[in-house]
Amino acid sequence: MKIITNPYRGQPEAYIGLSDIPWPSDNAARPAALLARCPAYQETPLLDAPAVAVAAGVARVTIKDERPRMGLGSFKALGAAYVIARDAQEGRVAGKTYVTASAGNHGLSVAAGAQAFGAQAVIYLAHTVPEDFAQRLTAIGATVVRAGDTYEESMTAALSAAASNGWDLLSDSSWQGYTDSPRVLMEGYLVLMQEAVAQIDTPPTHIFLQAGVGGLAVACANYARKAWSDAPFITVVEPEFAPALYASITAGSPQVTTGPVSDMGRLDCKEPSLIALKGLSRDADAFMTITEAEGFAGSALCADHGLSTSTSGGAGVAGLLAGADALGLTAESHVLCILSEGT
Repeated sequence: MKIITNPYRGQPEAYIGLSDIPWPSDNAARPAALLARCPAYQETPLLDAPAVAVAAGVARVTIKDERPRMGLGSFKALGAAYVIARDAQEGRVAGKTYVTASAGNHGLSVAAGAQAFGAQAVIYLAHTVPEDFAQRLTAIGATVVRAGDTYEESMTAALSAAASNGWDLLSDSSWQGYTDSPRVLMEGYLVLMQEAVAQIDTPPTHIFLQAGVGGLAVACANYARKAWSDAPFITVVEPEFAPALYASITAGSPQVTTGPVSDMGRLDCKEPSLIALKGLSRDADAFMTITEAEGFAGSALCADHGLSTSTSGGAGVAGLLAGADALGLTAESHVLCILSEGT
């Protein structure tokens, strides 16, 4: 486990290289209004996890459980499907094909949104993505194409296909020249934290947010600051094999990282979303990386207490367990974590 304090907290204008990147949206009312019309929408539960609190040596751990989210099994249901719903609301879906690369649940959200609104979905998967995931995608009408051995290689193929075929790229990351759709997508994730703020009885003192490209983390941190201002200490958690945000904050400019493949597969992203990086440079207090063993410890503890999840889904809990002492948590601390997906 490694931890750095964010030197840009409160002075994000000092961060280099993001001046032309938009800030993330904090308009949770817009996706909430659209979701209220969706028959599959139901808020996910907020759970107390006393056994996790005991293991971490804190007073209380509250967990936002995204496993039942809209039948897709993760928070990603709030993202790409929301972009497509917005397009449909504005009359811009007819005849469209949405294309993306996915290492997990983002592809399901694209496929479900396309199916719901009469569009087509083409999902590029690296050869390392399990076949059962490909079968889940095809079962809801998506066309699956295998390309490359890493997420980054499958994304390159998706970009090429979008350009060649006139398809709409719908990535959950953002980069120079590509910010509009991912900004809307991350706006959808705000609903998760809007629900949590309404559900929780006492604001947390600390929040641990797992990150791949950073979309979930930035949406949750953004809305937490809107609701609770500076009160919660927010820590972003990444695998040590994919420290894209950690490295970018350390360097003071966006970084592309390298490393082995992490078992925390949905977090195994070597390059940050620039919108997420910009927002987190403002809103996060600390960034940490966890080892593979620490990731397994977090998901194992969750499973032992009826909260079965993957190492990606439990990475926030893993960060709490690994970093509680180093971050100065005490027997009075109240921690909020996100269980971002099922097994």
